[in-house]
Amino acid sequence: MYAIIATGGKQYKVSEGDIITIEKLGVEAGEKVTFDQVLAVSDNGLKVGADAANATVEASVVKEGRAKKVIVYKYKRKTGYHKKNGHRQAFTQVKIEKINA
Repeated sequence: MYAIIATGGKQYKVSEGDIITIEKLGVEAGEKVTFDQVLAVSDNGLKVGADAANATVEASVVKEGRAKKVIVYKYKRKTGYHKKNGHRQAFTQVKIEKINA
């Protein structure tokens, strides 16, 4: 059994027991989160759209953190222009507990 959920502007295919990294939710580690924006559920056949409208996915937060630094370097030749920036994206890691179809 799996489900496709949408959170943080992205879509994820999840099964029970999966640990996924999503955009930061602002929830403490150990708390429960419910994803109600379920796009599809596979349970003895695929349910999509209105058939999956009342499905939910329950998860618990494992940890929050920040990803490795990504260097953004802008450069224009012959003008002496260069700019260096770093970015660390915040994330939340969750473990999928139950899919309610």
